[in-house]
Amino acid sequence: MKNPLLKRLPRELIGDIGKYFAVFLFMTATIGFVSGFLVADDSMLAAYQESFEKYHIEDGNFTLEKKATDSQIKRLEKEGVQIYENYYVEEDADTDLDGEKDSTVRVYKNRSQIDLVCLMKGELPKKEDEIAIDRMYAENNKIQISDIIKVGKEEKTVTGYVALSDYSALFSNNSDMMFDAVKFGVAIVTDEAFDNLEETHLKYRYSWTYDDPPQGEKAEKERSDDFLEILADYTSVTGYIPRYANQAIHFTGDDMGSDRSMMIVLLYILIAIMAFVFAVTTNNTIVKEAAVIGTLRASGYTRKELLVHYMTLPLLVTVIAAVIGNVLGYTVFKNICAGMYYGSYSLPTYETRWNMDAFVLTTIVPFVIMLLVNLVLISKRLKLTPLKFLRRDLSTSKKQKAVKLPDIRFFDRFRLRIILQNKSSYITLFVGIVFANILLLFGMMMAPLLDHYQEQTVDNMIADYQYILNVPDEIDEDDTYTLYGALSRFLTPSLETENKKAEKFCMESLETVPGKRDSESVTVYGTQQGSHYMKADFPDEGVYISDGYAEKYNIKTGDTIWLKETYGDKTYSFAVKGIYVYPSGLSVFMSMPQFCRVFEKSDTYFNGYFSNEKITDIEEAYIASTITQDDLTKISRQLDVSMGNMFQLINVFAVVLFALLIYLLTKLIIEKNEHSISMVKILGYENDEIVRLYLVSTSWVVAVSVLLSLWIATWMIKVIYVYMMAEFSGWLSLYIEPAIYWKMFLMGMAVYALVALLQFFRISKIPMETALKNIE
Repeated sequence: MKNPLLKRLPRELIGDIGKYFAVFLFMTATIGFVSGFLVADDSMLAAYQESFEKYHIEDGNFTLEKKATDSQIKRLEKEGVQIYENYYVEEDADTDLDGEKDSTVRVYKNRSQIDLVCLMKGELPKKEDEIAIDRMYAENNKIQISDIIKVGKEEKTVTGYVALSDYSALFSNNSDMMFDAVKFGVAIVTDEAFDNLEETHLKYRYSWTYDDPPQGEKAEKERSDDFLEILADYTSVTGYIPRYANQAIHFTGDDMGSDRSMMIVLLYILIAIMAFVFAVTTNNTIVKEAAVIGTLRASGYTRKELLVHYMTLPLLVTVIAAVIGNVLGYTVFKNICAGMYYGSYSLPTYETRWNMDAFVLTTIVPFVIMLLVNLVLISKRLKLTPLKFLRRDLSTSKKQKAVKLPDIRFFDRFRLRIILQNKSSYITLFVGIVFANILLLFGMMMAPLLDHYQEQTVDNMIADYQYILNVPDEIDEDDTYTLYGALSRFLTPSLETENKKAEKFCMESLETVPGKRDSESVTVYGTQQGSHYMKADFPDEGVYISDGYAEKYNIKTGDTIWLKETYGDKTYSFAVKGIYVYPSGLSVFMSMPQFCRVFEKSDTYFNGYFSNEKITDIEEAYIASTITQDDLTKISRQLDVSMGNMFQLINVFAVVLFALLIYLLTKLIIEKNEHSISMVKILGYENDEIVRLYLVSTSWVVAVSVLLSLWIATWMIKVIYVYMMAEFSGWLSLYIEPAIYWKMFLMGMAVYALVALLQFFRISKIPMETALKNIE
């Protein structure tokens, strides 16, 4: 005979359609987005990993002070490597032809042997006045195919969008904290066009591949360290980046891998919260139907049959949401998520990979979570005897005296009693509000954090311009008074300027000594005493460090820091005498005399100028780089472009979760007290008075939960932020705009007010005859 309990399922679904439909939509959207994300992530990650072989990506690159000779190349290739020329010219770009520089473009020849190019749209350049530019750079600067842009002193027509396989993330400098796809781009031109570019900014970069590639990062590091020693013996190295340390190549893959784990954890937390909501509401249904359950148990129905019955709808909703969510994930959300990656990275074209892994993670695992949570919580309630169900005595512990309440007004005591009677629902509500506010705080704090970082960076710039010079080798002391020395001094270009506002300084790049974290670049400044640009006089012994360096590595005044050469083994130790506010990067500051002693330079040595005005009387060939406001604020600019929409999505998602939980649990509390509400209506209470009894108590809980959640969310964000920023090269100080807290509180209470309005209508519709039912 067909199980009669099955006939109750459609009635239960229709009778509580609001709850099931709200949870269904939320779970469908969540599973769909995560499924689409995993499909896009796995497909793009596979394309990224295959690109190493497909596009013959280098095992590393090095930059030399001057072009290597054939004999030097042959000597280096004896170390089991193949070396390829990969020269580039870095030029100012004017993309809107208004006569002002708006970005920088690194121009390469079209590659045919190493780091091959993926054509995304259009065609490759064929003429000298044509150029193909990086797709991300083009989109961020609104450059269309067939547009004319000015690169250096030449105007060129854009023929296509490309992705350079060694620039999946557009890092102009490997030590940067963040890539910059707005003010920096890469491009390719024909061989003839490249040869005609000015050599002023030509960089002699060479890429290499191993004949017998080392297996594993440790072996690769040892091999690259050995190769660097050989390289330094035979050439003058100005830059060296093995592939494992090249952020332009690896940042994208590392980011995609970490995003995947974060999304899966987020999905499971949300499914667990929904499972608890289902279990709490089902337990409430069991309390309402206690007499029916007692009768069924007395009639021979087993606990297992009843357990299956009460778990059927939650599991059915989960399965349907998972199936529809996966369909949406493989169609609609997949394209959205792929677009998010293409909006941040210069990735080659990918093909969708249909994988079982995403199906298991977004369908099987959520089903198991829903099954286990409901099984544990519902089965515990159904262990009671049939007699207890018939008597409506559903307590699982010994009878306890009611909590004695303080001698306060009747309405307040009544509300406290409601809170105590529904504590399980309120605890679930509190946990959900905490999680929602963690997401909301993260989403809301990032835009003000980036704005604050940019403001602090601009306010604490040392100068509007920092010029880093190409300083010729110093004349050997033995040759000072020889004919060779005199001739060398005569031929050495003058690096002096007539600009009265320019101030000399020294700069060196070192690295942190590897420990808990990998090495990262630290800039060492040597400045003049009584500097017009620095806000402190640095001692002759000891150093100041930037506040970001101190925060990231937990360094205090009086500690000692250890740094090492970037391309060598020599280490330096410095006593920290103070902290200097300089948010732009990890930096060390000392006096120029100390700098010259530490790095064994002459007393007159300098390699840079601070200036608030442009320096025009030093040849461009002798200016290695110029650091301006655009360079110092690239991280905030790029994060805003890449993640701005994501932050808004997180905010919307958190608010929806907040509203859903409040709606479901306030609905549950009212349903649980329907008999009492009907009774007080019979006693003559009006609807607004009943609302004051039942909804004000929930208002107390929501208000307190929101306030407490702000404190908990802040603490959690501080912990998460440290781990998150540890993965970046550099540091952004945590800043939470104070106004965010009252915005979050008002937003939470506004959402609750809307939900409370819906519950007011529910209370007004409860009939008086409900109190006359189930009279014992």
